[in-house]
Amino acid sequence: MKVFNNVMEMVGNTPMVRVTNMDTGPCELYLKLELQNPGGSIKDRIAVEMVEQAEKQGKLKPGDTIIEATAGNTGLGLALVAASKGYPLKIVMPDKMSQEKVNNLRAMGAEVVQTRSDVQKGHPEYYQDMAARMAEENGYYYVNQFENPANVDAHYKTTGPEIWEQMEGNLDAFVCGVGSGGTLTGVGRYLREQKSDIDLVLADPAGSILEPLVNRNEEVEAGSWLAEGIGEDFIPTICDIKLANTAFAISDKEGMQTARKVLEKEGVMVGSSSGTLIAAALRYCQQQTEPKRVVTLACDTGNRYLSKLFNDDWMREQNLL
Repeated sequence: MKVFNNVMEMVGNTPMVRVTNMDTGPCELYLKLELQNPGGSIKDRIAVEMVEQAEKQGKLKPGDTIIEATAGNTGLGLALVAASKGYPLKIVMPDKMSQEKVNNLRAMGAEVVQTRSDVQKGHPEYYQDMAARMAEENGYYYVNQFENPANVDAHYKTTGPEIWEQMEGNLDAFVCGVGSGGTLTGVGRYLREQKSDIDLVLADPAGSILEPLVNRNEEVEAGSWLAEGIGEDFIPTICDIKLANTAFAISDKEGMQTARKVLEKEGVMVGSSSGTLIAAALRYCQQQTEPKRVVTLACDTGNRYLSKLFNDDWMREQNLL
């Protein structure tokens, strides 16, 4: 077993586990356990890549302050990298995100600014607009995962090849969500290069604008949803949404109940975005008429949602039980 020099070297090479106790129709469904990254989520991958590329390009210099707009997990990945490399870190996040994420970020030395989650892109209090403005006014380095090509590179260079290798080149479909779009674009491009007819399936929270766009080429107004870090009210610059050939809209109730069921039946504790992905993957699998091998992601650890998703009182208040 390998001994690592620092936590950044431990990012990636996450295990794959087969779902055995849930109804997968005629298919085999596998979960890539991204929650086993050192920061507890898939976003560790992009944090390392985005910071290291910025350093190589001379955009980020010793002593600079890093700022990012995030639903929490990219912030936690950046906190690992910033701590390892000695950068001060500021995180701007919408106020609907779990208290565990806020506490975790502060414990790791990040300064957290919470802003409104009921406004959309273009509003001065929208979290991405606020982070960009703070960066400009104070000379911080704005990572901007939504427009940063290093986000896509991380998944093209690591996540995609790992999935292909673990499945021994025998894969029919990959199910993912869109938060910043890096996973769909990076993994999707890599897998399509290996197998041109692979199904790339989008899991989208009901209320997001992406599912209607993929399935019906329909532009809709964004609604609201409770699942964190997934779904959009705009198409991120780096997101190649045309890669997805089908999409499932998953209600908060279905997504969160699926996340709970995954813990109960499979022993894997996942967060709300993973619940959305796994619910869509199960639906996809159950619709098939012939056996297929399908992969989706356990994006982050459910330990970040103990006050919400795994709290009966909160679930009851939101009419999700």
